[in-house]
Amino acid sequence: MTDEFSHSTLLVTVSGHDEPGISARLLTTLSVFPVTLVDLEQVVIGGRLVLGALVDVDESVAPGVHREQVYREVRHAIENAASELDMEVEFADGNGRVTPTSGDPLRVTILASPLRPGALGAITSCVARAGANIDRIERLASYPVTSIELEISGADDPERLRADLSMEAATQAIDVAVQSSGLHRRAKHLVVMDVDSTLIQGEVIELLAEHAGCVEEVARVTDSAMRGELDFEESLRQRVALLEGVDASALDEVRDKLVLTPGARTLIRTLNRLGYECAIVSGGFSQVTDGLVESLDIDYSAANTLEVVDGKLTGNLVGQIIDRKGKALALQRFAQEAGVPLNRTVAIGDGANDLDMLQTAGLGVAFNAKPMVREQADTSVTVPYLDTIVFLLGISREEVESADEMAEENT
Repeated sequence: MTDEFSHSTLLVTVSGHDEPGISARLLTTLSVFPVTLVDLEQVVIGGRLVLGALVDVDESVAPGVHREQVYREVRHAIENAASELDMEVEFADGNGRVTPTSGDPLRVTILASPLRPGALGAITSCVARAGANIDRIERLASYPVTSIELEISGADDPERLRADLSMEAATQAIDVAVQSSGLHRRAKHLVVMDVDSTLIQGEVIELLAEHAGCVEEVARVTDSAMRGELDFEESLRQRVALLEGVDASALDEVRDKLVLTPGARTLIRTLNRLGYECAIVSGGFSQVTDGLVESLDIDYSAANTLEVVDGKLTGNLVGQIIDRKGKALALQRFAQEAGVPLNRTVAIGDGANDLDMLQTAGLGVAFNAKPMVREQADTSVTVPYLDTIVFLLGISREEVESADEMAEENT
């Protein structure tokens, strides 16, 4: 007589209110039988635990054993244990052994505020149309935004999937990043940030322009340059020339007025505590960025330098110009000094002069960027919190808070 559990593997799914010791009790129950764990997954959501275990008969321990009899005994024992724990249990055909799927595994990270079921459904539909399978869904954060990560496999054309997900993300007004999965995501990274309108709110040169009485003219040239309509070096020299005669003390006043982007301090603090390295590269001015390096404990920096003579700005620059190309070269230099391969670098920026840097990095992130930058970057973040970048690295909100707690205990 053929039993309903005559297949090769058995899937056991237990669910119910989460309490300490449940997983241990269920796995201990399984341990007395001649079975092996082929796959195991556990999640807790809203205080409810779901544990799935795929088991197979271990014929090396019990040669010639009747598979149907083993599964019948397993089912009876798990049902008793679940009843005692006030849990629900289901059994199903495991459909054979777990086998590797084709294609490189990918991680799809979703950022939204709020995340609506329809938006997530649209993303998962994109994955399905690509012929890929969602192997795991994990919540990385519920604030300041909701971040969900999908681990997928079997995508025949990853680049096409990236493009489809990018279009769907724009339609759903959410952010989606697609990256290769693997241990390299947890290896040491170098994160390089633009400064103006990325690390800080606003543009330093416009704050200096207030002292020269030419805010509107400088802002107009800045906006044109960030949209890619003007060569950055040319536009920079035009704007700096308008600052001629401004007292150098204005630099101190501007430095004191800087406002960090929400989440900036948390991002850098978390990366430092987890062993990552941070850098800033700016088309702005070292007289201002040097203060950020010191106050935020940043490892590397590059910026332009204003010429000062007799306590006044001359309207000129000294030294090498950090323009679009210069930002990419700075990233490469920082990576070499840090001993980090370029594929483990992350660049974050908002303007056209950041594009070479974003395209040189292993992951280029357009942060609240101009449309042309969003279109050419690897991924785009449109929420106003800079610390959401950690979710793209697979770091959860719980890990951020844990790093903070450990630091507080060590002080």
